[in-house]
Amino acid sequence: MTRRTVLICSWLEPELVERIRRVDDRLEVLHEPELLGLPRYIADHTAPVTRTPEQEARWRQLLARAEILFDFDRSSGPELATRAPRVRWVQATSAGIGDYVRKMGYAESMPETVFSTASGVHARPLAEFCIMVMLAFHKKLLRSLRDQRERRWDRFAAGELDGQTLVIVGVGRIGKEIARLAKAFGMRVVGVKRTIAGVDPQSLHLDALHAPGDLHRALAEAQNLVLIAPHTGETSGMIGARELATLPQGAVFINIGRGALVDEPALIESLRSGHLLGAGLDVFAEEPLPPANPLWSMENVIVCAHSASTAYRENERITDLFCRNLRRFLDGEPLLNRFDHALGF
Repeated sequence: MTRRTVLICSWLEPELVERIRRVDDRLEVLHEPELLGLPRYIADHTAPVTRTPEQEARWRQLLARAEILFDFDRSSGPELATRAPRVRWVQATSAGIGDYVRKMGYAESMPETVFSTASGVHARPLAEFCIMVMLAFHKKLLRSLRDQRERRWDRFAAGELDGQTLVIVGVGRIGKEIARLAKAFGMRVVGVKRTIAGVDPQSLHLDALHAPGDLHRALAEAQNLVLIAPHTGETSGMIGARELATLPQGAVFINIGRGALVDEPALIESLRSGHLLGAGLDVFAEEPLPPANPLWSMENVIVCAHSASTAYRENERITDLFCRNLRRFLDGEPLLNRFDHALGF
């Protein structure tokens, strides 16, 4: 019986490691948590790693044996190809790995290695974040919190999501879940998707579906806009001053895709002018968001430190996906969520 060696490269709960071991007797699962970064929060996959020379030597030995990696070994960075020459598959813990893979040069240095993403794992947490942001602005939650801090009793009227139009740019698994929850609030949901041929909008919980060429048509009716497209050459800077001006007065802007999708100075100006009611931002042009960035202090902005997708059950969901893919790998079947270097997602 041929054994396949799996190396766990980021911190994972012991019971989840055992679940991976139980997938198949053909697996040898290497897990030495003392060689990994200590998580700063639940499902922290980028914790800084500090090793003694002896620990680093031990880690290099494990890498040299591994054929399958659970998560990237970020301590190796671009040297992963030489340190782990036997690796044929890396299961990422993130959906958006395109920027990292390009930066590390893995397409060139690891041409025989398959990368798979965690697409779908974060759909529910991100969808709930989007609903939270829309409710926060339309129900004037931030005003209520300010009034409470100042002990000011000042009655007001607020909007409601029922009947409003939500435009989702990038209708994959996350976008579909956002649409599903939005429909429960009575919203009209419009999608913009890279390929729409043969796609039934209702199957994505959409009232209408547009190709990227009709982006401005969709933006013109977007009382709420969610960006969840991947960062590629086609999407970089897709939302600039012109696109923001196309949005209706008082729109809510939400970015859970990548900061590079948006002209950030133009977004700041649109928020300052009052054209946008508010913005909920999980991603930024530069991360961590620099202390001097004006977005920090704007009263109509909700800043989330790229954490909207991180939930208490995240590792459990990623492990479920990894176990399904392990069975596929062992049986010679195509992996779920296989990353396409040409497309960037």
